[in-house]
Amino acid sequence: MSKAASPVSPSGIPQVEGANNAFEPRNTDPKTVLVGLLQSAQNAIIPALAIAFSTAGMGLLIALPVAAAIVAIGTLFSYIAWKRLTYTIGAADIRVESGVLSRSARSVPYERIQDVSLEQKLLPRLLGLVAVKFETGAGGGEDLSLSYLTEERGEEMRQLVRERKDGQASGALVEDCAASPIGKIDEEAVALFTMPPKRLLTFGLFSFSLAVFAVLAGLLQYVDSFLDFDFWELEVWQGLIEDYGFDLSALDRTVQIVGIISSIGVLVAIGLLTGVVRVFLREWGFLLERTARGFRRRRGLLTKTDVVMPIHRVQGVKIGTRFIRYRFGWHSLSFVSLAQDSGASSHVVAPFAKIDEISPIAEVAGFTLPGESSDWRRASEKFLFDSAVRDALFFLIPAVVAGIASSIYSPEWTSFVVGALFVLAGISAALNVLAWRYQRHALDTTQIVSARGVLAPRSQIATRLKLHSVEIAQGPIARWRGYATLHLGQAGGVFAIPGVSLERAQEVRRKVMETIAATDFSQLDTA
Repeated sequence: MSKAASPVSPSGIPQVEGANNAFEPRNTDPKTVLVGLLQSAQNAIIPALAIAFSTAGMGLLIALPVAAAIVAIGTLFSYIAWKRLTYTIGAADIRVESGVLSRSARSVPYERIQDVSLEQKLLPRLLGLVAVKFETGAGGGEDLSLSYLTEERGEEMRQLVRERKDGQASGALVEDCAASPIGKIDEEAVALFTMPPKRLLTFGLFSFSLAVFAVLAGLLQYVDSFLDFDFWELEVWQGLIEDYGFDLSALDRTVQIVGIISSIGVLVAIGLLTGVVRVFLREWGFLLERTARGFRRRRGLLTKTDVVMPIHRVQGVKIGTRFIRYRFGWHSLSFVSLAQDSGASSHVVAPFAKIDEISPIAEVAGFTLPGESSDWRRASEKFLFDSAVRDALFFLIPAVVAGIASSIYSPEWTSFVVGALFVLAGISAALNVLAWRYQRHALDTTQIVSARGVLAPRSQIATRLKLHSVEIAQGPIARWRGYATLHLGQAGGVFAIPGVSLERAQEVRRKVMETIAATDFSQLDTA
């Protein structure tokens, strides 16, 4: 009796049969086309306004058809892209096929999927849709994404991938399974860190930003396209001032000082307000939880993200701060993991927290924050000397050249330049000494820690067991002077400790490799 052949997809990939046609190719949600329509309408606004204001007489009559054409074309392409994109949930992988004139198909095995995150931008969120992102650790454009599915379907797919990865799936997708909508808290979830509105406001005040002026400057480049006004011509503004009879030089000195102070105050207020708005948009509803599957982080006002990070995927932690925040005790905590946030090198799990709030989160992830009792080791003194000389030469060489020029041409300003360069060389050397005092590392039985920074200290911790490699790198000067840079291999980030003495670097490599070699990785808990 001959065995029936498995059906194949349009791209020639064999399909696996299952209950309820679970393994047949599917389209994403039809409302995806509506999202494309709304985005096309959004994209048509600026061209329509440009035509309306720049065309005399019948500008509006021309702008409306152009806007309608942009929306129609955009919607048509959105429909074609939606119709030609299909995904298949197989027994061992997820397959996505797309393309109009030329078809492409991609298959990602479940064991290669390191993270499944749900993202809701404003327009899809209004329609109850989510983008499901399957992160493989291959980086950026190599990850798989489905835009858009319903909230229930997105959560269902995330749970399914988890079960298939754990080998608990039955081999078919049950259509009537109980699906929980995005945002539902896991039954066993324990909140580790939250940021209420008061914390967000404080965070925003420490996130001073003048990005709004960059946006305004960009828009002002096109102001003459909308208005009959040359914004960047100084003579135009001088003429306006003269027309209104306003003489700045005639103002009292006190009034001028008050005006300058008021202008600076307005600038500061705008910067603070911009920072607050950006923080509220990005971090609204921030919630970090410990679930049975690992860490779950949700945040966002207009764009809502829901990311799950398995604990065993966390390769290390980073603790950072900024100059002013450090004076008030505020820090940030990030996880270095195999699966990363889009456009970022690590998962931010506590963007604005005190050390006593960060410590419990790090402990849950398997890391212990170091203290002064740790076995701290500084960088080599030879490395300090070489760095100080290198940076000082950046100013000393021009100083010598300026001194020679002074002896030949004797310009009046040369002596001042030479003196200033020598002062800068001295400051540079002093800063190297100060930085060296705060650049240190520590190695214990389970982890390695690196700390550096004076005004805004930052530290990085990695588990010895999860390091993939230890590389000792030496340039010509380092080889001659007897120090090296330690490169600790992490799948999700970069960990380098410069200026370590060669003996210490070899000791660290030996101990880390002993830890890795003595471990039976098949017995590790991957929950």
